[in-house]
Amino acid sequence: MKRLPPLNALRVFEAAARHLSFTKAAEELHVTPGAVSQQIKALEDFLQTPVFRRQKRALLLTDEAQASLPILREGFDRLAEAGKILAAKADTSRLTVSVAPSLASKWLVPRLDRFQAAHPEIDVWVSADMDVVDFAVDDVDLAIRYGAGQYPDLEVCHLMAEKIVPVCSPSLMTGEHPLKAPADLVHHTLLHDSSADNDPNCPTWPMWLKAAGVSHKEGERGLKFNQSSLVIEAAVAGKGVALAKAALALADLEAARLVIPFDLTTPTDFAYYIVHPPSKSSSPAVNAFKQWLKDEAALTSNASDAQEAAA
Repeated sequence: MKRLPPLNALRVFEAAARHLSFTKAAEELHVTPGAVSQQIKALEDFLQTPVFRRQKRALLLTDEAQASLPILREGFDRLAEAGKILAAKADTSRLTVSVAPSLASKWLVPRLDRFQAAHPEIDVWVSADMDVVDFAVDDVDLAIRYGAGQYPDLEVCHLMAEKIVPVCSPSLMTGEHPLKAPADLVHHTLLHDSSADNDPNCPTWPMWLKAAGVSHKEGERGLKFNQSSLVIEAAVAGKGVALAKAALALADLEAARLVIPFDLTTPTDFAYYIVHPPSKSSSPAVNAFKQWLKDEAALTSNASDAQEAAA
């Protein structure tokens, strides 16, 4: 085996290189600046070359040190993942799932009792967060992501497609300005989903209205929400008409809290995917949950098609 540089010195070097400051690196690592300086000297002695260019008011990396940083950081990530695998207990009863809050509240959580009934030996921990999980750092076994399906270094399984449908409370189908055709939207508040999906083909209200042939001078106006579930809840409350993700709106459609006023569905390029590190591929709990998710997704797709057909 090739002789490796001292690991602690590399760790100190990464922190100092990130901050370009021995003092800030010392604060992060809870050591003194002198200890940081000693570790950097030990690394430079080992390498027989400087890693920093020291100037009067600045600390700069050498070209070689700068080029090594991405590889070094990837190495630390790999070491962290290896450590988690080594430290993992034989107890496979806990499964931690990362999912966006809207998908968690409107789709996953209402169905979890069926998984628990089928697998009472597995305890599911749901981590609902807008941030994308970092498997090398976070204690997460599996994630459900909404996107284009490109997730390097992870096992990726397509879960279900998504489409956008107009939805509203049944109360808006009657009254002074009943919703009978897209042109009637000029009399109603538009509810906007501003969640950060980054799907350029997901229709906004101006795009949808243009495609439907509706001239609406205030298509940008209305109520705006940063989570898809809030848009759906506002529609249920009769606050206006929403463009909703069909999978998320399904439970409210089936319960007749929402209706689809016009049969104008827009497929999206993005879809839901199950992702996890390759190291989790042999986990019985992960595989059981993946299969259950796929079964539930198939039921959702069938039920969503039936709702559209009834619209």
